[in-house]
Amino acid sequence: MTEQAERYDRIAEGYAQWWAPVLAPAVASLLDRVAALVAPSPARLIDIGTGTGQLALGAIARWPQASIVGVDASAGMRAMADANAERQLDGEARSRFRSEIAVADDLPFADGSFDLALSSFVFQLVPNRARALREARRVLRSGGTLAYVSWLQDDRPFEPDVIFDDVLDDLGIGAREPDGRSGDLPSVERAAGELRRAGFAGVTAEAGRLEHRFTVASYIGFLSKFDEESLFEELDPDLRRQLLAELERRLAELSPGQMTLGFPIVFASGRRSGA
Repeated sequence: MTEQAERYDRIAEGYAQWWAPVLAPAVASLLDRVAALVAPSPARLIDIGTGTGQLALGAIARWPQASIVGVDASAGMRAMADANAERQLDGEARSRFRSEIAVADDLPFADGSFDLALSSFVFQLVPNRARALREARRVLRSGGTLAYVSWLQDDRPFEPDVIFDDVLDDLGIGAREPDGRSGDLPSVERAAGELRRAGFAGVTAEAGRLEHRFTVASYIGFLSKFDEESLFEELDPDLRRQLLAELERRLAELSPGQMTLGFPIVFASGRRSGA
């Protein structure tokens, strides 16, 4: 198991509660875009990096005749997807979703197994995106479509994050290290070019924007119960209380606009042509 998969095992529950709702509008928009691309309705789908199952379960509702396999490298995420399927789907719909543990660049399926491949906020995480895109193409039938949404590079800071790091510094805890993620796409053109180089035809790529307005309470919950949970757990209780109080005080001074997370994203798609 990779270090990344182990991390997602640990954060699966927090991801479902605190991060999946942030991504939900972009996931819904991806499904809307795909519905305009594919006709007739796809019968066999794969969700690459299914996470908590948000995209896969949306696809089940969107296409009543479709069956979908959600794959993820994390057993914790897979379990969360299965739990969400049990909770959200009735008997017939539940039978159309299954999950498997697999990595994006080595899918355990035969060539041409699927009509449609979907992915949300995963291709920025894979070790080798070119290989993962080629693997997605391999498991599609001729004429099948891959569609995904991912992050575009953006260096603009989110003001609550700046405040959090300042508070950490002021209390002698020390600012966080950068997350080191380097897979965000540099441009819409790069997203399109990568799909073409992976052998896709009919490529489209379009910029979008993901926005989510945090409240002071929801941002602190996001940090303390998900994004920086281990940091908060390791602090002395008195220092933790001091951190929370000072963070709440400073965040309360921000405007609603400053509390709104806003980052650029890209929607990209391509079709497998030929054999």
